[in-house]
Amino acid sequence: MRAITLTQPYATLIAIGAKHIETRSWATSYRGPLAIHAGKGLSPVGGRAGLYDLAFSDPDGYFYPALHQTNVFCIDDLPRGAIVATCDLVDCVPTTYVKTVKVLHYERQKLQWLWTVEEKAFGDYADGRWAWLLANITPLAEPIPARGALSLWTWDGAL
Repeated sequence: MRAITLTQPYATLIAIGAKHIETRSWATSYRGPLAIHAGKGLSPVGGRAGLYDLAFSDPDGYFYPALHQTNVFCIDDLPRGAIVATCDLVDCVPTTYVKTVKVLHYERQKLQWLWTVEEKAFGDYADGRWAWLLANITPLAEPIPARGALSLWTWDGAL
């Protein structure tokens, strides 16, 4: 199965269904099943303190309630170095398109993605970036330890 490594809190936000659009600086032609891997390292938001500020001190309060729905109350509760969910990567479109139409439809499967205030807070929608549209998100009951990689990579683990 193909996999993508994300830093926290983004991997968990996808796993709990609070984030359905992943933004990237690069596009992919891949469509199909995708494992969501929470990277072991922290994102470039200032290490542990930066991650804490991002996940729990957002002035608009978007990260805080979404994470608290799953009883995540501190940074150490966010799984790292593990597969946390599976989903389907349905499409990859320019972020400018997402900002223009506000509601994306995928008629073949009767799916839609809303560019909500929360999605805006959970992604980088700058011009020149790509929106990966995720569907059928299934969180794992327990994270499965795995080593991540850059770009799309192949995860050979069992579900």
